Amino acid sequence: MNNETTDFLRYERQTMLPEIGTEGQKKLQKARVLIVGTGGLGSPIALYLTGAGVGILGLIDDDTVSLNNLHRQVLYTEAEVGRKKTEQAAERLRSLNSEVQFRTYSCRLTKENAASIITEYDIIVDACDNFSTRFLLSDTCAALNKPYVYGAIQGFCGQVSVFCCGEQPRTYRDLYTDEEATLHMPPPHKGVVGMTPAVVGCVQAHEVMKLICGYGEPLCGRLWTIDLRTMQSYTLVIDN
Repeated sequence: MNNETTDFLRYERQTMLPEIGTEGQKKLQKARVLIVGTGGLGSPIALYLTGAGVGILGLIDDDTVSLNNLHRQVLYTEAEVGRKKTEQAAERLRSLNSEVQFRTYSCRLTKENAASIITEYDIIVDACDNFSTRFLLSDTCAALNKPYVYGAIQGFCGQVSVFCCGEQPRTYRDLYTDEEATLHMPPPHKGVVGMTPAVVGCVQAHEVMKLICGYGEPLCGRLWTIDLRTMQSYTLVIDN
């Protein structure tokens, strides 16, 4: 089979949607997306963007796979405990879609490397788990005019927004206005069910699809929240 036939078969269920179509698929195949963190949120984000056919997917994480990751970090298996997450994630994702190019960074995102890494991508997806990295992501994306798809989880709850994008771009600093006070808050409780990052990560991946293909209403300037215990969901406007 030639490449066109392969692409038609692989992506036919999404290209039959008028919001995507063949033109949207071409946009996906040309897109470059960076996922910061390959854990609970990063796993579903990476899996679904790989399945959708994003052209280049960057994966950054300095961690290794541990046993207590496996209930929610569905990219990994028991056999991979102790190995670098980025390398194992790329290997798993290549087996899903060999057409996607993967770039791995087995390091932390820092003030020293953030701009040089982020500038290579069209959209940045936040799958990290700390405030300091999110402030750095937001500031760097704002400076480089890169859309920043934010997501966060705790327990049974999660939230998603799109920063640095839209007619009146908002940033993470509009959500957390006092950086010093935020960084000194007690660390969030680490308890979580695996379904929370699954749901929130999928919403983040779809926000990326919307931005690339140009359909729907991305969460620019709005914060979507969900509580899986009650299935109550709200979308709030973020004021600056």
